[in-house]
Order: sequence, then C-alpha cells, then structure tokens
Amino acid sequence: METTQPEIQTHTETQSEAQPQPTENWKRIALDILETVILAVVLYFGINAVSARVRVDGMSMNPTLQHGEYVLVSRLAYLTGEPQRGDIIVFSFPGDESQDLIKRVIGLPGETIAIRNGEVLVNGERLQEPYIAQSPAYNGEWTVGEGQLFVLGDNRNDSKDSHQWGLLPIENVIGKALLIYWPPPDWKLINHTEEEFAS
Repeated sequence: METTQPEIQTHTETQSEAQPQPTENWKRIALDILETVILAVVLYFGINAVSARVRVDGMSMNPTLQHGEYVLVSRLAYLTGEPQRGDIIVFSFPGDESQDLIKRVIGLPGETIAIRNGEVLVNGERLQEPYIAQSPAYNGEWTVGEGQLFVLGDNRNDSKDSHQWGLLPIENVIGKALLIYWPPPDWKLINHTEEEFAS
C-alpha cells in the first residue's frame, strides 16, 4: 500500500521584496527637498507681496525711530483707503524713485500747511506734536493738491522732507510702518499718533 507524503510548501521573501530599493529612497528624499524649496519660494514671494522690510538710515525720524532699526511695512494698509494724518509711511522719493524714505504724514489733499514761529498749522489751526525732537526752525506755506501728501520727519531740523523738496504723490507710497523688529531690545509696535489741533 502506497502512502503519499504531504507536500510542504515554503515561502521565502527575497531581500528586494522585504526592503525598498535605494533608488526609491533617493526619489522620496529628492521629492521632499523639492517640495520644501517650492514652499519656501512661495512663502518668500507671498510675504514680499504684502509687506516690506526697511532699515532706518539717518536721524530724520528721531526720537520715534532710531538709525539702524529695521521696520516692518504693510503694503496692504492703503488698498481700501488713503494715508491719514499722523501715519508713518515708507515711499519712493520723488526725486529718485530708487531711494525709499520714511516720514510722517502731516498734510492731506486740499489742506494748507503753514510753518511759522516753530509751529505747524493746518488750515490755520496749530497741531500738537508731542513726538517731535524739536520745533521747526524754518518757515513756509504749502497747498496740498489732490493726490498729494505733505510729509515731515519727526526730527524737524534734521530731515529732508516736504519742506525742502515739495509734495509727495500718493502713488509713491509703498506702505504703512507697523513695527520695529530689529534689534530685539527695540521691538515695539509703531504708534501712529494723529496730531491733535491745539485749542
């Protein structure tokens, strides 16, 4: 009588089935690096589209801003409105648009600005300006036309601004200064004090 032995089946996994191929690992790594680079580029251009970073160069905005400080500027601040009196803005200098300046808005379209006896007057009313370094030592009168601004540095007697080179076209405005972010000990939000008329 013949007896048949049951067949014993063995399954062995080859090394190639148990572990991913080295080329697959490199493909994954390369894909991760590419995704990271693309994300960094998108973030960089996205941030630059809505903001700018400006270094304060000089003493014209003392005591509000100091030489060497870095300021974050919002490019979106005036998408739905115009600059207001007291705003600290960054703009392209009308005499050389490759140069950016930072000043405070004093006069708005349709207003008459006069500087006499160390006082700034808007339509004949004196402004209270607690933030300036000292009273202006110059005199003059300007009429602000449509689409223009009159801007001054807070360090009135050491600032090249509208009292020297004239009115600023609103189209030259880059944005509104938001905060000082460097150096770290100086970090703070920028106070856009709207000047009050003295009674």
